[in-house]
Amino acid sequence: MPKPIARSKTKKAVAKRFKITASGKILASNAGRRHLASSKNRKRMRHLAKRKLVDGTDEARVKACLPFHS
Repeated sequence: MPKPIARSKTKKAVAKRFKITASGKILASNAGRRHLASSKNRKRMRHLAKRKLVDGTDEARVKACLPFHS
């Protein structure tokens, strides 16, 4: 029997944290919203709620963990 070809599995921790757009860009949530929020003003918290683009130097690493999403 021939050996089956090894497939890379999706890293579920990465799948929960990142989203790949239709054009291939990677979105992530901003850090800094979990606790100590009373010292941060409303505008800052509002801007932290939006998603940000992942830096280009990290894109290859994230995409390698998400083989079926890209």
